[in-house]
Amino acid sequence: MAASEADLGRSPVALTINGRRTVLDAAPGERLLDALRRAGWLDIKESCGEGECGSCTVLLDGRAVCSCLLLAQSAEGADVVTAAATGHRVVGALRRAFVEEMGTQCGFCTPGMVLAAADLLTGDGDPDEAKIRRALAGNLCRCTGYHRILRAVQRAAAELREEVQP
Repeated sequence: MAASEADLGRSPVALTINGRRTVLDAAPGERLLDALRRAGWLDIKESCGEGECGSCTVLLDGRAVCSCLLLAQSAEGADVVTAAATGHRVVGALRRAFVEEMGTQCGFCTPGMVLAAADLLTGDGDPDEAKIRRALAGNLCRCTGYHRILRAVQRAAAELREEVQP
């Protein structure tokens, strides 16, 4: 049986996804977004494919990045966190807060919003509204009007500071 064109030149990419060592089988020039989704990480969404909407955001070595703009091979050895991560304190607080504040609406943008906010809250445990808006500026939502999302990030920050109970 002949190898398909897509199978030619595939190479392993070893990385950690949500705390689990994983090897992705990536084609030359394949985006990290596509390799992750093909491996079953369906919480990473694609909308624009140009890094404008933030729906494909992941944490790569702790920083929020658009996975549609990165080649899978560039993630070799990296630590990748998706919104499906369990045991990640900041992501967990944000997921709870998004539910409590009804910041999900249709839910399509939510994984990217959670990860952009996680990047912020990891470095700033008490951001003001302006900092939250800047951190989320690369993530687009068509449903919520952002007010509930802002409240969710503020609530998660308060939970992480142990000012409110989860």
